[in-house]
Amino acid sequence: MATLISASELHTRLESGKRTVLLDVRWVLGRTDGHVEYQKAHLPGAVFVNLPTELADHAQPRQGRHPLPSSERFQESARKWGINDDDTVVAYDNSGSMAAARVWWMLRNAGFDSVYLLDGGLAAWRAAGYPVESGEVSPAVGNVMVGAARMPAITEQEAGQWHCNGVLLDARAGERYRGEVEPIDPRAGHIPGAVSAPTTGNVAADGTFLPAEELRRRFEELGLDRSTKVAVYCGSGVTASHEIAALEIAGYQAALYPGSFSQWSNNAANPVALGADPFDEGADGAGDHAGPSGTSTSAGSSVEA
Repeated sequence: MATLISASELHTRLESGKRTVLLDVRWVLGRTDGHVEYQKAHLPGAVFVNLPTELADHAQPRQGRHPLPSSERFQESARKWGINDDDTVVAYDNSGSMAAARVWWMLRNAGFDSVYLLDGGLAAWRAAGYPVESGEVSPAVGNVMVGAARMPAITEQEAGQWHCNGVLLDARAGERYRGEVEPIDPRAGHIPGAVSAPTTGNVAADGTFLPAEELRRRFEELGLDRSTKVAVYCGSGVTASHEIAALEIAGYQAALYPGSFSQWSNNAANPVALGADPFDEGADGAGDHAGPSGTSTSAGSSVEA
């Protein structure tokens, strides 16, 4: 099952008149100008997707900053975007697919297989010289029927024990993993036993995913092999979806921890590890670094959630 579509492949598909729903998921942590940027320039016919309101439920400390919405709510949104059961969907953003991967994962989880990420996003489309348009797109309401639980996912309790029988990857920037900075969640650090694997390591400088063999080598160096049980978390389950896409390209199937560190760190009973070592816990086993403690300057931190 393909994960990506290139700008040239998408352009050819659109020129041929094949039914394609384009979703623009312009969103970056700490910014609210995604819709404004979409209105300035987007792929012709692309529908704007509001990540905080359409790809997440209301933030709740016990569930995390971006809890997955109910199937009913997600179906309502998907139909509003104009998706029908037999459509092909292509999602993109302007941040290396870090946000678009959320809707890719959710549609896959809902049983919708014909969904792709535009490799390199809006930047790749424009670099190829293809046209963009401004304004708003309001499609006819679709009839898609969505399911749930088609993609593997783990609970808070499973995340805490995952290292015993598999590899738990932390997709946030390295400085957040180490607990050097935490701009939004209540405690800094990482889930004990997790391995640091920032999503920025999945993409090239132009925002396109690395080739499959390079991604495979990256994950092998992080301790994975074909028999490894893999799960991924980030801050709130958004960029972890990007890591799952990268793992799929590399030939792995990985589970998502939807609540991610925003859920984990809100539970005072959960230990938090500090530093570069997966098990280097704070003095009380729960971590001493309270967030927010500042804003990271790395490329990964500006887009992760």
